[in-house]
Amino acid sequence: MLDVLIKGGTVVDGTGGPARQADVGLRDGRIVAVGQIDEEANETLDATGKIVSPGFVDVHTHYDAQAFWDGTLSPSPYHGVTSVVGGNCGFSIAPLSEEAGPYLMRMLSRVEGMPLESLEAGVPWNWQTFGEYLDQLEGKLSVNAGFMVGHSAIRRTVMGERAVGHEATEEELAEMVKVLRQSLEEGGMGFSSTVSSTHNDMEGNPVPSRHASKEEILTLARQVRDFEGTTVEFLPGVGWGEDEANYMADISLAANRPVNWNVLVPNAANIQHAEQQLAATDIARKRGAEVLALTVPQPMTIRINLDSGFVFDALYNWAPFFKLSKEEKIAFLSDPEKRKQFGEDAQNPESPMHMLANWQGFTIDQVQKESLQKYRGRCIGDIAEEEGKEPFDVMVDIALEDDLQTYFMPPMMGDDDETWKMRGELWHDDRTIIGASDAGAHLDMIDTFAFSSQVLGQGVRERGLITMEEAIRQLTDIPAKLYGLRDRGRLEEGFHGDVVVFDPAKVGLGETYTKYDLPAGAGRLYADARGIEHVFTNGVEIVRDGEDTGARPGTVFRSGRDSATVSVPGGADA
Repeated sequence: MLDVLIKGGTVVDGTGGPARQADVGLRDGRIVAVGQIDEEANETLDATGKIVSPGFVDVHTHYDAQAFWDGTLSPSPYHGVTSVVGGNCGFSIAPLSEEAGPYLMRMLSRVEGMPLESLEAGVPWNWQTFGEYLDQLEGKLSVNAGFMVGHSAIRRTVMGERAVGHEATEEELAEMVKVLRQSLEEGGMGFSSTVSSTHNDMEGNPVPSRHASKEEILTLARQVRDFEGTTVEFLPGVGWGEDEANYMADISLAANRPVNWNVLVPNAANIQHAEQQLAATDIARKRGAEVLALTVPQPMTIRINLDSGFVFDALYNWAPFFKLSKEEKIAFLSDPEKRKQFGEDAQNPESPMHMLANWQGFTIDQVQKESLQKYRGRCIGDIAEEEGKEPFDVMVDIALEDDLQTYFMPPMMGDDDETWKMRGELWHDDRTIIGASDAGAHLDMIDTFAFSSQVLGQGVRERGLITMEEAIRQLTDIPAKLYGLRDRGRLEEGFHGDVVVFDPAKVGLGETYTKYDLPAGAGRLYADARGIEHVFTNGVEIVRDGEDTGARPGTVFRSGRDSATVSVPGGADA
Protein backbone atom coordinates (compact mmCIF):
# COMPACT_ATOMS: atom_id res chain seq x y z
CA MET A 1 0.00 0.00 0.00
CA LEU A 2 1.16 3.49 -0.85
CA ASP A 3 1.55 6.14 1.81
CA VAL A 4 0.31 8.85 -0.55
CA LEU A 5 -1.21 8.77 -4.02
CA ILE A 6 -1.24 12.06 -5.92
CA LYS A 7 -3.80 11.38 -8.60
CA GLY A 8 -4.77 13.00 -11.88
CA GLY A 9 -2.24 15.81 -11.97
CA THR A 10 -0.06 17.15 -14.76
CA VAL A 11 3.41 15.83 -14.03
CA VAL A 12 6.36 18.08 -14.90
CA ASP A 13 9.19 15.80 -13.84
CA GLY A 14 12.21 18.14 -13.79
CA THR A 15 13.94 16.67 -16.85
CA GLY A 16 12.66 19.39 -19.18
CA GLY A 17 10.57 16.80 -21.02
CA PRO A 18 6.93 17.46 -21.92
CA ALA A 19 4.28 17.60 -19.21
CA ARG A 20 2.04 14.56 -19.03
CA GLN A 21 -1.01 13.34 -17.17
CA ALA A 22 0.15 10.89 -14.52
CA ASP A 23 -0.28 9.78 -10.95
CA VAL A 24 2.56 9.83 -8.42
CA GLY A 25 2.91 7.24 -5.65
CA LEU A 26 4.95 7.78 -2.48
CA ARG A 27 6.04 5.14 0.01
CA ASP A 28 8.69 5.11 2.75
CA GLY A 29 9.94 8.55 1.75
CA ARG A 30 10.51 7.70 -1.91
CA ILE A 31 8.73 8.03 -5.23
CA VAL A 32 7.77 4.44 -6.09
CA ALA A 33 5.58 4.97 -9.14
CA VAL A 34 4.84 7.60 -11.80
CA GLY A 35 2.10 6.82 -14.34
CA GLN A 36 -1.31 5.21 -14.09
CA ILE A 37 -1.50 3.84 -10.56
CA ASP A 38 -4.24 1.56 -9.23
CA GLU A 39 -2.57 0.65 -5.94
CA GLU A 40 -4.42 1.63 -2.78
CA ALA A 41 -3.03 4.39 -0.57
CA ASN A 42 -3.40 5.61 2.99
CA GLU A 43 -4.08 9.06 1.56
CA THR A 44 -5.14 10.14 -1.92
CA LEU A 45 -4.86 13.71 -3.19
CA ASP A 46 -6.84 14.84 -6.21
CA ALA A 47 -4.43 16.92 -8.32
CA THR A 48 -6.72 17.40 -11.30
CA GLY A 49 -5.85 20.67 -13.05
CA LYS A 50 -2.71 21.07 -10.96
CA ILE A 51 1.00 20.77 -11.73
CA VAL A 52 2.89 18.06 -9.86
CA SER A 53 6.63 18.75 -9.82
CA PRO A 54 9.78 17.95 -7.86
CA GLY A 55 10.43 20.14 -4.83
CA PHE A 56 12.43 23.27 -5.65
CA VAL A 57 16.11 23.56 -4.69
CA ASP A 58 17.55 26.80 -3.29
CA VAL A 59 21.35 26.74 -3.23
CA HIS A 60 21.89 30.18 -1.69
CA THR A 61 20.31 30.74 1.71
CA HIS A 62 21.43 31.92 5.14
CA TYR A 63 19.17 29.80 7.33
CA ASP A 64 22.07 28.75 9.59
CA ALA A 65 20.71 30.63 12.61
CA GLN A 66 16.98 30.65 11.82
CA ALA A 67 16.99 26.84 11.84
CA PHE A 68 17.11 26.96 15.65
CA TRP A 69 13.94 28.99 16.14
CA ASP A 70 11.99 28.11 12.99
CA GLY A 71 12.15 24.50 11.89
CA THR A 72 10.01 25.29 8.85
CA LEU A 73 12.75 27.56 7.44
CA SER A 74 9.97 29.86 6.34
CA PRO A 75 9.00 31.23 3.98
CA SER A 76 10.86 28.82 1.67
CA PRO A 77 8.61 25.71 1.91
CA TYR A 78 5.49 27.79 1.34
CA HIS A 79 7.02 28.73 -2.02
CA GLY A 80 7.64 25.08 -2.88
CA VAL A 81 11.28 24.81 -1.78
CA THR A 82 12.15 21.43 -0.26
CA SER A 83 15.98 21.55 -0.23
CA VAL A 84 18.23 24.45 0.78
CA VAL A 85 21.93 25.14 1.16
CA GLY A 86 23.12 27.56 3.85
CA GLY A 87 26.51 28.73 5.08
CA ASN A 88 27.14 30.78 1.95
CA CYS A 89 29.47 33.77 1.49
CA GLY A 90 31.80 32.38 4.17
CA PHE A 91 29.17 33.08 6.83
CA SER A 92 28.46 29.76 8.51
CA ILE A 93 28.10 29.63 12.30
CA ALA A 94 30.21 26.50 12.62
CA PRO A 95 32.92 25.63 13.42
CA LEU A 96 32.92 27.72 16.57
CA SER A 97 35.05 28.67 19.54
CA GLU A 98 33.91 30.37 22.71
CA GLU A 99 35.60 33.58 21.57
CA ALA A 100 34.33 33.40 17.99
CA GLY A 101 30.61 33.13 18.85
CA PRO A 102 30.03 36.72 20.00
CA TYR A 103 31.98 38.08 17.03
CA LEU A 104 30.15 35.96 14.44
CA MET A 105 26.80 36.88 16.01
CA ARG A 106 27.53 40.58 15.69
CA MET A 107 29.02 40.13 12.21
CA LEU A 108 25.86 38.39 10.99
CA SER A 109 23.68 41.12 12.41
CA ARG A 110 25.49 43.63 10.22
CA VAL A 111 26.52 41.80 7.06
CA GLU A 112 23.44 39.58 6.73
CA GLY A 113 20.84 41.84 8.36
CA MET A 114 19.78 39.44 11.12
CA PRO A 115 18.49 41.21 14.26
CA LEU A 116 21.12 40.90 16.98
CA GLU A 117 18.48 40.40 19.66
CA SER A 118 17.11 37.43 17.72
CA LEU A 119 20.55 35.86 17.31
CA GLU A 120 21.15 36.26 21.05
CA ALA A 121 17.79 34.89 22.14
CA GLY A 122 17.18 32.25 19.48
CA VAL A 123 20.52 30.48 18.96
CA PRO A 124 22.28 28.41 21.68
CA TRP A 125 25.86 28.95 20.38
CA ASN A 126 26.90 25.86 22.35
CA TRP A 127 28.79 23.74 19.78
CA GLN A 128 32.38 23.70 18.61
CA THR A 129 32.70 21.35 15.66
CA PHE A 130 30.71 21.42 12.44
CA GLY A 131 29.35 17.98 13.19
CA GLU A 132 28.05 19.10 16.58
CA TYR A 133 26.23 21.95 14.87
CA LEU A 134 24.59 19.62 12.34
CA ASP A 135 23.65 17.17 15.09
CA GLN A 136 21.59 19.85 16.83
CA LEU A 137 19.42 20.29 13.72
CA GLU A 138 18.60 16.61 13.20
CA GLY A 139 14.88 15.88 13.27
CA LYS A 140 13.91 19.55 13.60
CA LEU A 141 13.49 20.75 9.99
CA SER A 142 10.63 20.65 7.50
CA VAL A 143 12.92 20.81 4.49
CA ASN A 144 16.23 19.21 3.60
CA ALA A 145 19.17 21.43 4.48
CA GLY A 146 22.91 21.31 3.90
CA PHE A 147 25.46 23.85 5.03
CA MET A 148 28.71 25.12 3.57
CA VAL A 149 31.75 25.61 5.81
CA GLY A 150 32.32 29.36 5.93
CA HIS A 151 35.76 30.94 5.60
CA SER A 152 35.06 33.76 8.06
CA ALA A 153 33.93 31.27 10.72
CA ILE A 154 37.04 29.13 10.22
CA ARG A 155 39.31 32.18 10.29
CA ARG A 156 37.80 33.70 13.44
CA THR A 157 37.78 30.33 15.23
CA VAL A 158 41.45 29.71 14.46
CA MET A 159 42.93 33.22 14.48
CA GLY A 160 40.76 35.01 17.02
CA GLU A 161 41.01 38.79 16.79
CA ARG A 162 43.87 38.46 14.28
CA ALA A 163 41.29 37.23 11.74
CA VAL A 164 40.51 40.88 11.00
CA GLY A 165 43.44 42.93 9.76
CA HIS A 166 46.06 40.23 9.35
CA GLU A 167 47.18 37.57 6.91
CA ALA A 168 47.53 34.10 8.38
CA THR A 169 50.86 32.71 9.51
CA GLU A 170 51.93 29.31 8.22
CA GLU A 171 50.86 27.79 11.52
CA GLU A 172 47.45 29.48 11.43
CA LEU A 173 46.82 28.38 7.84
CA ALA A 174 47.79 24.81 8.73
CA GLU A 175 45.27 24.89 11.58
CA MET A 176 42.58 26.30 9.29
CA VAL A 177 43.22 23.46 6.87
CA LYS A 178 42.82 20.98 9.74
CA VAL A 179 39.56 22.58 10.90
CA LEU A 180 38.12 22.73 7.38
CA ARG A 181 38.99 19.11 6.68
CA GLN A 182 37.35 18.00 9.91
CA SER A 183 34.25 20.04 9.04
CA LEU A 184 34.01 18.48 5.59
CA GLU A 185 34.54 15.02 7.05
CA GLU A 186 31.63 15.69 9.42
CA GLY A 187 29.27 16.63 6.61
CA GLY A 188 29.97 20.18 5.48
CA MET A 189 28.75 20.60 1.90
CA GLY A 190 31.85 22.48 0.81
CA PHE A 191 33.82 25.69 1.27
CA SER A 192 32.44 29.22 0.91
CA SER A 193 34.18 32.57 0.96
CA THR A 194 33.89 36.23 -0.05
CA VAL A 195 36.18 39.08 -1.01
CA SER A 196 33.30 41.43 -1.86
CA SER A 197 33.64 45.03 -0.66
CA THR A 198 29.99 44.98 0.46
CA HIS A 199 30.83 42.53 3.27
CA ASN A 200 31.84 44.29 6.48
CA ASP A 201 31.44 43.39 10.14
CA MET A 202 29.73 45.23 13.00
CA GLU A 203 32.69 47.56 13.44
CA GLY A 204 32.67 48.41 9.73
CA ASN A 205 35.82 46.41 9.05
CA PRO A 206 36.09 43.91 6.20
CA VAL A 207 34.89 40.47 7.32
CA PRO A 208 37.67 37.95 8.14
CA SER A 209 37.80 36.27 4.73
CA ARG A 210 38.57 39.61 3.06
CA HIS A 211 41.90 39.72 4.93
CA ALA A 212 43.02 36.39 3.46
CA SER A 213 45.67 36.15 0.78
CA LYS A 214 44.81 34.53 -2.51
CA GLU A 215 47.09 31.65 -1.58
CA GLU A 216 45.08 31.09 1.63
CA ILE A 217 41.83 30.88 -0.30
CA LEU A 218 43.33 28.54 -2.87
CA THR A 219 44.84 26.36 -0.15
CA LEU A 220 41.50 26.02 1.61
CA ALA A 221 39.65 25.42 -1.65
CA ARG A 222 42.16 22.67 -2.47
CA GLN A 223 41.00 20.67 0.55
CA VAL A 224 37.54 20.21 -0.94
CA ARG A 225 38.82 17.87 -3.67
CA ASP A 226 39.55 15.19 -1.06
CA PHE A 227 35.95 14.88 0.16
CA GLU A 228 33.07 13.22 -1.66
CA GLY A 229 30.10 15.37 -2.60
CA THR A 230 31.57 18.77 -1.74
CA THR A 231 31.62 22.03 -3.70
CA VAL A 232 32.68 25.70 -3.60
CA GLU A 233 30.70 28.96 -3.38
CA PHE A 234 32.41 32.35 -3.73
CA LEU A 235 31.78 36.10 -3.97
CA PRO A 236 34.29 38.01 -6.07
CA GLY A 237 34.96 41.72 -5.80
CA VAL A 238 32.58 44.40 -7.08
CA GLY A 239 34.84 45.42 -9.96
CA TRP A 240 34.86 43.01 -12.90
CA GLY A 241 37.35 41.85 -15.46
CA GLU A 242 39.60 38.97 -16.47
CA ASP A 243 41.39 39.06 -13.12
CA GLU A 244 38.18 38.14 -11.26
CA ALA A 245 37.35 35.49 -13.86
CA ASN A 246 40.76 33.87 -13.64
CA TYR A 247 40.70 34.07 -9.83
CA MET A 248 37.51 31.99 -9.77
CA ALA A 249 38.90 29.62 -12.39
CA ASP A 250 41.96 29.13 -10.16
CA ILE A 251 39.65 28.27 -7.26
CA SER A 252 37.69 25.82 -9.40
CA LEU A 253 40.84 24.05 -10.56
CA ALA A 254 42.29 23.95 -7.06
CA ALA A 255 39.11 22.41 -5.66
CA ASN A 256 38.35 20.28 -8.73
CA ARG A 257 34.79 21.52 -8.35
CA PRO A 258 32.46 24.02 -10.05
CA VAL A 259 32.46 27.45 -8.42
CA ASN A 260 29.02 28.95 -7.91
CA TRP A 261 29.47 32.72 -7.60
CA ASN A 262 27.05 35.36 -6.34
CA VAL A 263 25.51 37.42 -7.91
CA LEU A 264 24.52 38.43 -11.48
CA VAL A 265 21.76 41.06 -11.44
CA PRO A 266 20.23 41.62 -14.90
CA ASN A 267 19.85 45.20 -16.06
CA ALA A 268 18.99 45.99 -19.68
CA ALA A 269 20.52 49.45 -19.21
CA ASN A 270 23.92 47.81 -18.72
CA ILE A 271 23.93 44.62 -20.78
CA GLN A 272 27.68 44.92 -21.27
CA HIS A 273 28.28 44.36 -17.55
CA ALA A 274 26.30 41.11 -17.57
CA GLU A 275 28.16 39.93 -20.67
CA GLN A 276 31.44 40.68 -18.92
CA GLN A 277 30.34 38.65 -15.90
CA LEU A 278 29.14 35.73 -18.03
CA ALA A 279 32.50 35.73 -19.80
CA ALA A 280 33.98 34.44 -16.55
CA THR A 281 32.46 31.06 -17.41
CA ASP A 282 33.92 31.14 -20.92
CA ILE A 283 37.37 31.97 -19.55
CA ALA A 284 37.09 29.22 -16.95
CA ARG A 285 35.93 26.58 -19.41
CA LYS A 286 38.87 27.26 -21.71
CA ARG A 287 41.06 26.34 -18.74
CA GLY A 288 39.09 23.21 -17.86
CA ALA A 289 37.38 24.90 -14.92
CA GLU A 290 33.71 25.63 -14.27
CA VAL A 291 32.37 28.95 -12.96
CA LEU A 292 28.62 29.54 -12.84
CA ALA A 293 26.76 32.76 -12.08
CA LEU A 294 23.90 32.72 -9.60
CA THR A 295 21.35 35.07 -11.14
CA VAL A 296 18.46 36.88 -9.46
CA PRO A 297 15.21 36.00 -11.27
CA GLN A 298 13.25 39.09 -10.23
CA PRO A 299 13.57 42.87 -9.83
CA MET A 300 15.65 43.88 -6.84
CA THR A 301 13.97 46.06 -4.24
CA ILE A 302 16.22 46.86 -1.31
CA ARG A 303 15.82 48.92 1.83
CA ILE A 304 18.93 50.51 3.35
CA ASN A 305 19.70 53.06 6.04
CA LEU A 306 22.51 55.34 7.21
CA ASP A 307 23.01 53.50 10.49
CA SER A 308 23.86 49.90 9.58
CA GLY A 309 25.23 51.00 6.21
CA PHE A 310 25.00 47.70 4.38
CA VAL A 311 25.39 48.44 0.63
CA PHE A 312 26.02 52.13 1.34
CA ASP A 313 29.43 51.15 2.71
CA ALA A 314 30.51 50.08 -0.78
CA LEU A 315 30.33 53.70 -1.99
CA TYR A 316 33.65 55.45 -2.44
CA ASN A 317 35.19 56.45 0.92
CA TRP A 318 31.97 55.69 2.82
CA ALA A 319 33.15 52.61 4.73
CA PRO A 320 35.01 54.61 7.47
CA PHE A 321 31.77 56.44 8.30
CA PHE A 322 30.09 53.20 9.33
CA LYS A 323 32.83 52.47 11.86
CA LEU A 324 31.66 55.50 13.86
CA SER A 325 29.25 55.32 16.77
CA LYS A 326 25.74 56.53 16.12
CA GLU A 327 26.47 59.76 17.96
CA GLU A 328 29.59 60.32 15.85
CA LYS A 329 27.66 59.58 12.65
CA ILE A 330 25.04 62.16 13.59
CA ALA A 331 27.72 64.75 14.35
CA PHE A 332 29.50 64.00 11.06
CA LEU A 333 26.34 64.40 8.96
CA SER A 334 25.43 67.59 10.84
CA ASP A 335 28.68 69.22 9.74
CA PRO A 336 27.96 71.01 6.39
CA GLU A 337 31.48 70.61 5.02
CA LYS A 338 31.77 66.94 5.90
CA ARG A 339 28.32 66.25 4.52
CA LYS A 340 29.17 68.00 1.26
CA GLN A 341 32.33 65.95 0.79
CA PHE A 342 30.46 62.79 1.75
CA GLY A 343 27.91 63.37 -1.00
CA GLU A 344 30.60 64.12 -3.56
CA ASP A 345 32.54 60.97 -2.63
CA ALA A 346 29.46 58.84 -3.25
CA GLN A 347 29.33 60.00 -6.85
CA ASN A 348 33.02 59.49 -7.59
CA PRO A 349 32.97 58.09 -11.16
CA GLU A 350 35.99 55.90 -10.40
CA SER A 351 33.86 53.82 -8.02
CA PRO A 352 31.96 50.87 -9.54
CA MET A 353 29.07 51.66 -7.15
CA HIS A 354 28.64 55.35 -8.01
CA MET A 355 25.42 54.70 -9.95
CA LEU A 356 23.75 53.89 -6.62
CA ALA A 357 24.05 57.53 -5.57
CA ASN A 358 21.02 58.62 -7.60
CA TRP A 359 19.48 60.27 -4.52
CA GLN A 360 16.53 61.92 -6.24
CA GLY A 361 15.26 58.49 -7.29
CA PHE A 362 15.24 57.06 -3.76
CA THR A 363 11.92 56.42 -2.01
CA ILE A 364 11.34 56.66 1.73
CA ASP A 365 10.12 53.22 2.77
CA GLN A 366 10.02 53.19 6.57
CA VAL A 367 10.38 55.82 9.28
CA GLN A 368 10.35 55.51 13.07
CA LYS A 369 9.07 58.91 14.19
CA GLU A 370 5.40 59.78 13.83
CA SER A 371 6.28 63.28 12.65
CA LEU A 372 7.96 61.76 9.59
CA GLN A 373 5.14 59.45 8.53
CA LYS A 374 4.11 62.03 5.94
CA TYR A 375 7.23 61.12 3.95
CA ARG A 376 6.55 57.38 3.68
CA GLY A 377 6.28 56.20 0.09
CA ARG A 378 7.46 59.52 -1.27
CA CYS A 379 10.34 60.13 -3.68
CA ILE A 380 13.34 62.13 -2.43
CA GLY A 381 13.40 64.16 -5.67
CA ASP A 382 9.79 65.30 -5.20
CA ILE A 383 10.41 66.32 -1.60
CA ALA A 384 13.57 68.18 -2.62
CA GLU A 385 11.65 70.15 -5.24
CA GLU A 386 8.92 71.07 -2.76
CA GLU A 387 11.37 72.12 -0.05
CA GLY A 388 13.91 73.80 -2.33
CA LYS A 389 16.77 71.60 -1.15
CA GLU A 390 19.32 69.29 -2.71
CA PRO A 391 18.15 65.65 -2.78
CA PHE A 392 21.11 64.45 -0.70
CA ASP A 393 20.36 67.07 1.96
CA VAL A 394 16.72 65.99 2.07
CA MET A 395 17.75 62.41 2.61
CA VAL A 396 20.29 63.20 5.32
CA ASP A 397 18.01 65.67 7.13
CA ILE A 398 15.20 63.13 7.35
CA ALA A 399 17.62 60.43 8.51
CA LEU A 400 19.03 62.72 11.21
CA GLU A 401 15.56 63.58 12.52
CA ASP A 402 14.79 59.85 12.60
CA ASP A 403 17.92 58.90 14.57
CA LEU A 404 19.29 57.31 11.36
CA GLN A 405 16.54 54.66 11.38
CA THR A 406 14.89 55.75 8.11
CA TYR A 407 14.90 53.05 5.44
CA PHE A 408 15.43 54.26 1.89
CA MET A 409 14.67 52.33 -1.30
CA PRO A 410 16.87 52.98 -4.35
CA PRO A 411 14.99 53.01 -7.65
CA MET A 412 13.79 49.51 -8.49
CA MET A 413 16.03 48.09 -11.16
CA GLY A 414 14.85 45.64 -13.70
CA ASP A 415 11.07 45.83 -13.78
CA ASP A 416 11.06 47.02 -17.40
CA ASP A 417 10.16 44.72 -20.28
CA GLU A 418 13.67 44.71 -21.73
CA THR A 419 15.23 43.56 -18.46
CA TRP A 420 12.58 40.87 -18.06
CA LYS A 421 13.44 39.68 -21.57
CA MET A 422 17.10 39.65 -20.61
CA ARG A 423 16.24 37.69 -17.48
CA GLY A 424 14.48 35.05 -19.54
CA GLU A 425 17.50 34.70 -21.81
CA LEU A 426 19.76 34.26 -18.79
CA TRP A 427 17.53 31.49 -17.42
CA HIS A 428 18.21 29.53 -20.60
CA ASP A 429 21.97 30.22 -20.50
CA ASP A 430 24.03 27.27 -19.21
CA ARG A 431 26.43 29.73 -17.56
CA THR A 432 23.83 30.66 -14.93
CA ILE A 433 21.93 29.11 -12.05
CA ILE A 434 18.60 30.61 -10.94
CA GLY A 435 18.61 31.61 -7.29
CA ALA A 436 20.32 34.17 -5.06
CA SER A 437 17.35 34.13 -2.71
CA ASP A 438 19.45 35.03 0.37
CA ALA A 439 16.54 33.55 2.35
CA GLY A 440 17.13 33.95 6.06
CA ALA A 441 19.24 37.09 5.60
CA HIS A 442 18.75 40.83 5.06
CA LEU A 443 15.45 40.43 6.86
CA ASP A 444 14.61 44.13 6.77
CA MET A 445 15.99 44.77 3.32
CA ILE A 446 15.10 42.36 0.48
CA ASP A 447 12.33 39.99 -0.63
CA THR A 448 14.22 37.70 -3.00
CA PHE A 449 13.36 34.71 -0.77
CA ALA A 450 10.33 34.08 -3.04
CA PHE A 451 12.38 33.48 -6.19
CA SER A 452 10.54 30.29 -7.18
CA SER A 453 7.12 31.96 -7.05
CA GLN A 454 8.46 34.82 -9.15
CA VAL A 455 9.82 32.51 -11.85
CA LEU A 456 6.55 30.57 -12.09
CA GLY A 457 4.22 33.56 -11.72
CA GLN A 458 5.99 36.28 -13.66
CA GLY A 459 8.34 34.26 -15.83
CA VAL A 460 6.01 31.48 -16.94
CA ARG A 461 2.43 32.63 -16.62
CA GLU A 462 2.47 36.40 -16.99
CA ARG A 463 5.36 37.00 -19.36
CA GLY A 464 5.88 33.67 -21.14
CA LEU A 465 9.67 33.98 -20.92
CA ILE A 466 10.18 30.30 -20.24
CA THR A 467 8.07 27.18 -20.54
CA MET A 468 6.72 25.49 -17.44
CA GLU A 469 8.81 22.41 -18.21
CA GLU A 470 12.05 24.37 -18.50
CA ALA A 471 11.28 26.56 -15.48
CA ILE A 472 10.76 23.48 -13.33
CA ARG A 473 14.02 21.97 -14.61
CA GLN A 474 15.87 25.16 -13.73
CA LEU A 475 14.38 25.17 -10.22
CA THR A 476 14.96 21.47 -9.52
CA ASP A 477 17.22 19.26 -11.62
CA ILE A 478 19.81 21.91 -12.55
CA PRO A 479 20.69 23.02 -8.98
CA ALA A 480 20.40 19.46 -7.63
CA LYS A 481 22.94 18.28 -10.20
CA LEU A 482 25.29 21.20 -9.54
CA TYR A 483 25.51 20.20 -5.87
CA GLY A 484 25.43 16.49 -6.63
CA LEU A 485 22.34 15.93 -4.47
CA ARG A 486 21.61 12.23 -4.57
CA ASP A 487 18.18 11.26 -5.95
CA ARG A 488 16.79 14.80 -5.76
CA GLY A 489 15.46 17.21 -8.35
CA ARG A 490 13.27 14.87 -10.43
CA LEU A 491 10.01 12.99 -10.20
CA GLU A 492 11.38 9.55 -10.96
CA GLU A 493 10.93 6.14 -9.38
CA GLY A 494 13.52 5.70 -6.66
CA PHE A 495 14.03 9.42 -6.06
CA HIS A 496 13.23 10.99 -2.70
CA GLY A 497 9.62 12.06 -2.26
CA ASP A 498 10.17 15.84 -2.54
CA VAL A 499 7.05 16.98 -4.38
CA VAL A 500 5.10 20.20 -4.98
CA VAL A 501 1.48 20.41 -6.14
CA PHE A 502 0.49 23.87 -7.38
CA ASP A 503 -2.13 25.67 -9.43
CA PRO A 504 -0.48 27.08 -12.58
CA ALA A 505 -3.25 29.66 -12.94
CA LYS A 506 -2.60 31.12 -9.48
CA VAL A 507 1.03 30.47 -8.58
CA GLY A 508 2.91 33.62 -7.72
CA LEU A 509 3.91 36.06 -5.05
CA GLY A 510 1.58 37.55 -2.47
CA GLU A 511 1.95 40.96 -0.86
CA THR A 512 5.24 41.76 0.90
CA TYR A 513 4.80 42.89 4.49
CA THR A 514 6.63 42.98 7.84
CA LYS A 515 5.99 39.99 10.09
CA TYR A 516 6.98 40.22 13.76
CA ASP A 517 7.70 36.58 14.54
CA LEU A 518 11.43 36.49 15.30
CA PRO A 519 12.90 35.86 18.76
CA ALA A 520 12.74 38.93 21.01
CA GLY A 521 9.84 40.24 18.91
CA ALA A 522 11.93 41.44 15.97
CA GLY A 523 10.38 41.77 12.53
CA ARG A 524 11.25 40.62 9.04
CA LEU A 525 10.04 41.18 5.50
CA TYR A 526 7.75 38.36 4.45
CA ALA A 527 5.56 37.37 1.53
CA ASP A 528 3.04 34.56 1.28
CA ALA A 529 2.88 32.29 -1.76
CA ARG A 530 -0.11 31.94 -4.01
CA GLY A 531 -1.19 28.72 -5.67
CA ILE A 532 1.12 26.33 -3.76
CA GLU A 533 -1.30 23.75 -2.37
CA HIS A 534 0.77 20.78 -1.18
CA VAL A 535 4.48 20.37 -0.42
CA PHE A 536 6.09 17.06 0.50
CA THR A 537 9.59 16.44 1.84
CA ASN A 538 10.81 12.85 1.85
CA GLY A 539 7.27 11.63 1.24
CA VAL A 540 5.72 13.56 4.15
CA GLU A 541 3.43 16.54 3.66
CA ILE A 542 4.89 19.66 5.25
CA VAL A 543 2.60 22.33 3.71
CA ARG A 544 -1.11 22.02 3.02
CA ASP A 545 -3.05 24.97 1.62
CA GLY A 546 -0.40 27.42 2.79
CA GLU A 547 -0.25 26.05 6.34
CA ASP A 548 2.47 24.17 8.20
CA THR A 549 1.40 20.59 8.95
CA GLY A 550 3.79 20.34 11.89
CA ALA A 551 5.80 17.52 10.30
CA ARG A 552 9.60 17.79 10.34
CA PRO A 553 10.84 15.11 7.93
CA GLY A 554 13.74 17.13 6.47
CA THR A 555 17.15 15.51 6.05
CA VAL A 556 20.18 17.38 7.38
CA PHE A 557 22.45 16.84 4.39
CA ARG A 558 25.90 15.37 5.00
CA SER A 559 28.36 15.59 2.11
CA GLY A 560 29.17 12.23 0.61
CA ARG A 561 26.18 10.50 2.13
CA ASP A 562 23.61 12.83 0.56
CA SER A 563 25.70 14.30 -2.26
CA ALA A 564 28.02 12.97 -4.93
CA THR A 565 31.12 14.63 -6.34
CA VAL A 566 30.80 16.96 -9.33
CA SER A 567 34.31 17.49 -10.69
CA VAL A 568 35.70 19.66 -13.50
CA PRO A 569 37.69 18.56 -16.58
CA GLY A 570 40.92 20.35 -15.69
CA GLY A 571 40.84 19.80 -11.94
CA ALA A 572 42.16 16.25 -11.76
CA ASP A 573 45.81 17.22 -12.07
CA ALA A 574 45.67 20.71 -10.57
